[in-house]
Amino acid sequence: MSEEQTDYFDRLVDLDALEAFLADHLGPADDFGVDRHPGGHSNETLFVTWDDKDLVIRRPPPGETADTAHDVIREYTVIDALQDTEVPVPTTVVATEDHDIIGSDFYVMEKLDGIVIREGEPDQIETPADRTQLGAEMVDTLGAIHNVDYEAVGLEEFGRPDGFTQRQVDRWEQQYEWAFEVTTDAREIPEVHELTEWLQANVPEEYPHTLVHGDYKLDNVMFGPAGGRDGSPNERAGDAREQPPEIVAVLDWEMSTIGDPFTDLGWLLSYWPDEDDATTKVGTAGDAEYLLQDGYHTRSELVERYEDATGYTFANDRFYRALAYYKLGGIGEMFFRRHLEGNADDDRYPLMEERVPELARQALRIIAGED
Repeated sequence: MSEEQTDYFDRLVDLDALEAFLADHLGPADDFGVDRHPGGHSNETLFVTWDDKDLVIRRPPPGETADTAHDVIREYTVIDALQDTEVPVPTTVVATEDHDIIGSDFYVMEKLDGIVIREGEPDQIETPADRTQLGAEMVDTLGAIHNVDYEAVGLEEFGRPDGFTQRQVDRWEQQYEWAFEVTTDAREIPEVHELTEWLQANVPEEYPHTLVHGDYKLDNVMFGPAGGRDGSPNERAGDAREQPPEIVAVLDWEMSTIGDPFTDLGWLLSYWPDEDDATTKVGTAGDAEYLLQDGYHTRSELVERYEDATGYTFANDRFYRALAYYKLGGIGEMFFRRHLEGNADDDRYPLMEERVPELARQALRIIAGED
């Protein structure tokens, strides 16, 4: 590691204090090591070797106050509650709010083997049947999340489902307003104001109350390696090969709550292009053209499968899909403000000058029934 990387790592973990903490909970270990996962999201991820155990630690970035985006104890609470449900999650070990150990709240879980799909189709996806299975796994797992009896697993106080969807629109309108304080000097986006007015006028008043993941998409789930969930080998057509796509864990639960499940479905669909889309770009950057290959579900097929899995009817699809693009645009506009203020060093951020208006136009096409 460079000197800068070493300094940052030292801010993330006190090795002696962590070793003593783990020894108290797991017994002593002769082999102990910690590595930082460089591709973390809003929270930091550390890989820990503890003799023959491979563990993962999740903690907030150093210096951050634990808010909704960094609340790892909240994330631990929901993963721990889901241990004996149909939702695949890592096995939890322990959590603590004692900042004397590594300087923040953190939790420990067992490490899983598998792949996370971030850019393009992985080698594990070999056939149209594999692609169909991937989509089925995504929808069925989302259905499993929304089918959880959240009161039975102890999450009855985990959120405020009444008014949830209205608060989503209000929150993201406020995020745009904050970003526009700076970004309107570079360019204005009248489409966002039109979109805001439509969303505010069309918030659904009724929806199911379920557990909501908050950021459910391909790169927040892990697909299993050759052995699948139970570790058993797989053979097809007489030849040993990798297991067909199977989700072994849903990751990154820090935005989870009790709320409107259709916000999750709309978010997933915003990352899933169709042939007749004006663009195959998804999220705040990147292209998902590979999802148009033979075998992948169309969005309507994903919705149909979701409705079968949950018994819910996705009646306000234009609202929820437009809301997803509105949220994506809000994220991008905040990125753009940070770029303009010199508070970011990320090649994606300046791209938001054009990308956010594009996202708003996509949302307006959805509202008009053109996409």
